[in-house]
Amino acid sequence: MKYLAGRLATLLAVVAVIGLLPRLTRTDPARTILHARYADREPTPETLDAIRAETGLDGGPLHVLGSWLGGLFRGDLGESWVSGLPVAPDVTAALGNSLTLMGVSLSVALLLALALSAPTLRRGAARRSVRVRAGVGAAVLAALPEFLLAAVLATVFAVHLGWFPALGWGAPGQLVLPALAMGVPAGALLGRLLDDALPGAFAEPWARAATAHGLPHRRIAAHALRRTLPGLLPQVGLVTVGVTGGAVAVETLFAVPGLGSTALAAALAQDLPVLQACVLVLLLLGIAAGLATRLAARALLGPALTERALPTLVTPELPGRRALTIVAVLLGTLLLAVTVAGLLRDPLHVDTAARLAGPSAAHPFGTDNLGRDVLARLGHGAARTALAAVAVGAVTLLLGLALGAVRAGALTETANALPAVLAGLVVAGLAGPGPWGAAAAVAAVAWAPLAAHTAALYAQEKAAPHLTAAVALGADRARLVRHHVLPGVLPPVARHALLRVPALALALASLGFLGLGTQAPAPEWGRMLSENMPYAERAPWAVLAPAAALVVLGTLAVLTSAAARGRTPAGAK
Repeated sequence: MKYLAGRLATLLAVVAVIGLLPRLTRTDPARTILHARYADREPTPETLDAIRAETGLDGGPLHVLGSWLGGLFRGDLGESWVSGLPVAPDVTAALGNSLTLMGVSLSVALLLALALSAPTLRRGAARRSVRVRAGVGAAVLAALPEFLLAAVLATVFAVHLGWFPALGWGAPGQLVLPALAMGVPAGALLGRLLDDALPGAFAEPWARAATAHGLPHRRIAAHALRRTLPGLLPQVGLVTVGVTGGAVAVETLFAVPGLGSTALAAALAQDLPVLQACVLVLLLLGIAAGLATRLAARALLGPALTERALPTLVTPELPGRRALTIVAVLLGTLLLAVTVAGLLRDPLHVDTAARLAGPSAAHPFGTDNLGRDVLARLGHGAARTALAAVAVGAVTLLLGLALGAVRAGALTETANALPAVLAGLVVAGLAGPGPWGAAAAVAAVAWAPLAAHTAALYAQEKAAPHLTAAVALGADRARLVRHHVLPGVLPPVARHALLRVPALALALASLGFLGLGTQAPAPEWGRMLSENMPYAERAPWAVLAPAAALVVLGTLAVLTSAAARGRTPAGAK
């Protein structure tokens, strides 16, 4: 009951904020409705008053919100301010499309996650040497921007090969490309986290006992998955909701009439009834996914969780740390050299005679659609993209650890269900568009996966038997957290945070592209991708440069975390 009450309160609070969006953005929704319905009519006071009376806006935002909530209890989601049609049919259809796409995308993600962790599973089940891997391949896949992957898939498999349709919705073949575009990065992230946890499971005494008892390799692998999945199930739930509501770019590129694109269109048009309905559905989906993963994790752990008989999952030391350090230093040096070389050039100089020119001595990375030097824009955009993403990543890590430790499940599920675009609209309304507002908007929702990961690991660490022994020996709460719980929680969550740095960079860039972040013509890696995507076939260098920078950033983040990994402190054993 407490579980549902907390989530209901959070849901109502978010819906109330959405209802106050016109006040927060300091715009008149009556003008928006007039422009959408009657573009040729003048916004006279009489006309605006008539629209306010028709839509109930004359009673103020609280009256509008109360009327909407009253209709909600009657099963009425209201009428669109823009089209004047009932909201429920459109939102229901969008939800069905998004759930279908989510199901296929999640299947792709889970299959890829199993494929990436299959070598570790196979070696561990056979009791061969299980090495903790750096996960560079998974990091590269996870760092791929979804809309870039979608554009590449559409160009290769739809335009050139003609295997799948490039646009549309309704036929089974139209599911393949958008599902791959959303499922591959999500599966790479899940696979990296699973592969990171499996060596610790195979190093536990039960694995040696199972082998000595003669259990088949398949059963040993299944037991290892059961041991590691409870810590990852919250991530599966968050990916499920994120794929459903946060795939705005992919849905737009493939013309999928899903819930994310519907919510974005309603937010930009200030069509509050549609926006509130979309947010309500996303939050309910987040609550359902959170409850399902919570119950599944408890079922997998069984009595060991409640009886405090769950041993700590200790990840072995990663071999070859010196080699990883060398590779990380080389990549960092390369990225720094490119950044410095770009900073010495003018990123704003426009030369229309050199539009989309290939790499040359004058322009080593070529030029973009306006004839601007790609190397210059890449270097100047590094500070706005990479450094901002690292700063936001540090903030989200602290928030995730703090809120995950207090098990703020309602806030976590709510934050994950809200696309960063909607948070960006609210923040831009309060503080105006700009890079700081975009960073605050991304940080406001990006901590949720880290908090869910922290909460899952925190629950397992608290159920470890050595914690009971420490309490019996007189350890206070601060010592328990510092020496027994935190060493088992912080390293995997920190690696998770580093793995998300490229996604944060892309989220910041997406808000900038929508006019909610860094304003044009300032260079930014995500903006460079968006601006030059239509010319990818003619001038691939204009897209490959920022895409490669994001991939290098993701790989560097994973290598840095892997090289810094040591043995788990003795207090956590």
